[in-house]
Amino acid sequence: MKHTDRYDVAILGSGMAGGMLGAVLARNGVQVLLLDAGTHPRFAVGESTIPYTSGMTRLIADRYQVPELRALSSFKGIRDHVSRNCGQKQNFGFVYHREGVPQDRHEINQLVVPSVLRTETHLFRQDIDAYLFHVAVKYGAHPRLNTRVVDIETDPATGAVLRTDGGEEFRARYVVDGSGFRSPLAEKFALRETPTRARTHSRCLFTHMTGVEPFDDAPAARGHDQPNPWHHGTLHHVFDGGWLWVIPFDNHADSLNPLCSVGLTLDPRTHPKDDRTPQREFDDFLARFPEIAHQFREARAVRPWVSTGRLQYSAKQVVGERFCLTSHAAGFIDALYSRGLTNTMELVNALGWRLIAASRDGDWSMARFGHLEDLQQGLFDFHDDLVHSSFVGFRDYELWNAVNRTWMLGTMLGNVMLEDAYYRFERTGDDRVFRELEEHGSPGSPLPVSAGFTRMGPFTRELCQAVEAGTETPGDAARKILAYIGDADFIAPSFRFGERDTRCFAMSPAKMAMNARWCRRDAPPEIGSRMINASKGLVRMRLRAGR
Repeated sequence: MKHTDRYDVAILGSGMAGGMLGAVLARNGVQVLLLDAGTHPRFAVGESTIPYTSGMTRLIADRYQVPELRALSSFKGIRDHVSRNCGQKQNFGFVYHREGVPQDRHEINQLVVPSVLRTETHLFRQDIDAYLFHVAVKYGAHPRLNTRVVDIETDPATGAVLRTDGGEEFRARYVVDGSGFRSPLAEKFALRETPTRARTHSRCLFTHMTGVEPFDDAPAARGHDQPNPWHHGTLHHVFDGGWLWVIPFDNHADSLNPLCSVGLTLDPRTHPKDDRTPQREFDDFLARFPEIAHQFREARAVRPWVSTGRLQYSAKQVVGERFCLTSHAAGFIDALYSRGLTNTMELVNALGWRLIAASRDGDWSMARFGHLEDLQQGLFDFHDDLVHSSFVGFRDYELWNAVNRTWMLGTMLGNVMLEDAYYRFERTGDDRVFRELEEHGSPGSPLPVSAGFTRMGPFTRELCQAVEAGTETPGDAARKILAYIGDADFIAPSFRFGERDTRCFAMSPAKMAMNARWCRRDAPPEIGSRMINASKGLVRMRLRAGR
């Protein structure tokens, strides 16, 4: 490679964002330079998908004609074509604990992924990231691993010059920074928001373990009435001041991987970091919660623990002249609800067609990429409201039980929006249906067509802030959130999401039939028509898959 080589787009970071975007661009004729300070395979977290993640992956694969990405849109596709080191995910499970008190069998919550959407996966990231990297290289992206960028200069008229710690120099018309917290662009142009505007406060310690037992076998779980086994999905143990994730990779017969991802996330204001080793801190936590500890009687870490400071950071600007920060280069909230990968896919989809068009017509102006600014900042704020409210909810089960519904609704209804657009795209082949979605207000909201849904997040957050301030009791806040949901026009009343005892939710055929009647007769037009299209699209997908 000559120092004078020039590229259309230079991508910093070859993780999920960089690898997928590199594949999309290279497949469509863009000259791509894919730079990374590290190599593959490598450890990474961000291992749990949600239906929106899988749906967006399928959408990107078809919209940008990268068939290799389709394998990543389902558990079966990953198992058969990418890696048998990944786990299955059939549910999102939450078990509430109080220190020093036996776990109440009624204080559980679960959202079961409907069988028609049974596509979710626990990603063994080192395999998935390497797969995406190699797909990008297959289509012509120029890889440079073990190459650290130490300086970047941008010129609105010509592009960017990138210099490495090895004295090399590369030129590109545009730079996409998907490198993470230590973003070269954020540092170069002082883009970090200090202090961050995030309301969420959390830190984390995490590792991979062997010997983690299914929580279903623990004495505390014997009285639980959740619809799906805990071990078949992503389990969250929640408690005042934090939560613990358990993400098994060995929870199906075809798995070749004995590992389990484990992470303890704590509010540093109530659980400050001290001089204990991460292993000692984890062991001390288990001693305080013996019912959780049952899962870890024979468990041991197989790689060094990672212990972080505060996780939250943000950027005051993500789009500039000839550059854009994506996903974790722009900001981060918390791993709760597995939205990191979803946000990554959103940005790849919105950025891909713009970069392809710019490489063809030469228009690299900030105006073309302005939507990415609104989208990234909107995704950050939406997730911050949700996670901040959840941490307040962890103080009291009744409040947590209510806040949890707002997340469930966002997950379900966001997928409706996506599947509706994909259904219309499949019928016409016209990707303007995706561009039309960008024209709605409230970028970052899973359901921007509904003013009621868009208001629900800030409404919940304001109530939780009042609980923090002592001007609202948790019980009263919980009742107001449930009343808001019960009166909402964006969800079928038959789902009973506004009722306190709807702690677990599984979409049965009977509920699907009732939802279909509501869509035709009573739902607002902007909701009903989309739900009907989404259902048709999912049926077609299931028939094609032979399920």
